[in-house]
Amino acid sequence: MSTASLTRPTDEDLSLVPAKPRIGDKVFSGLSTGAGILIFVILAAVAMFLIAQAFPALVSSPETLQSQGYGPFLSWVAPFAFGTVYSAFWALVFAVPVSIGIALFISHYAPRRLAATLGYVIDLLAAVPSVVFGLWGANVFAPALQPLHQWLATYLGWFPLFTPPASGTGRSMLTTSLVLAVMILPIITSLCREVFLQTPKLHEEAALALGATRWEMVKMAVFPFARAGIVSAVMLGLGRALGETMAVAMVLSGAGVIKFDIIGQQNPNTIAATIALNFPEASGLRINQLIAGGLILFVITLAVNMLARWIVRRRAAFSGAN
Repeated sequence: MSTASLTRPTDEDLSLVPAKPRIGDKVFSGLSTGAGILIFVILAAVAMFLIAQAFPALVSSPETLQSQGYGPFLSWVAPFAFGTVYSAFWALVFAVPVSIGIALFISHYAPRRLAATLGYVIDLLAAVPSVVFGLWGANVFAPALQPLHQWLATYLGWFPLFTPPASGTGRSMLTTSLVLAVMILPIITSLCREVFLQTPKLHEEAALALGATRWEMVKMAVFPFARAGIVSAVMLGLGRALGETMAVAMVLSGAGVIKFDIIGQQNPNTIAATIALNFPEASGLRINQLIAGGLILFVITLAVNMLARWIVRRRAAFSGAN
């Protein structure tokens, strides 16, 4: 027997030997792959269902729809699509600054015990059902805001958003957007808080060591690092606002109109609320028309999520973590 055959193999020799895959790795890889494929299958099934059920309304002529008492589909859905985007836009305007401020206070300013309590309260707010928000908004919040509507119409009526006459019940786009803002605030706050807490401590300490104040440290270290996460949180809240149904249906006094004032007696309704209010009594081609509205909402939500992913990928290269 030669001496070479008794030589112990080196680390390089062992690295060339393929590692035997473990059963746990195979199972985990299979479950992860299956879950990812399942998401695409469900998404495709939902899209196929909406397209199949909406097809009769999409291909029907305006004369056919009008003969059954319905208007042309595009003319019918346009005000509701506008109301969906418009209410979600104002919800973001009200919710995003407050959410970022609360998240920043919890992560960098509040004492630890207070921060834990606030974080628990914010997470608990996210568990409140939307119907509870709808009841609160319609019976408590809307009457409380009615004097504000009158004040805005009286003193700021020259501005297009506050054109008089104001709503006498307070169930306006302003009230609905504020209710939606309260509903999406926990989502945006929780995600922003977690992103802020992931900021590298070395970045924060370096900024403070150079003489920056805490606010300057936040601007130079925290916000650049968390920019992509903030965009993701905002877009997730936007998706919730776009698809909200019961709260909008209970609070908003909506109609099929396109109007920009947010305190008026007539307000554009949303697609989701319109479907919820009309579907129980619908029949025939009306059902297909409502499902076609759901298809439009599906496309809007999908476009919003695709835009969010594009922004996150574009901003990731400029993250402060790099």
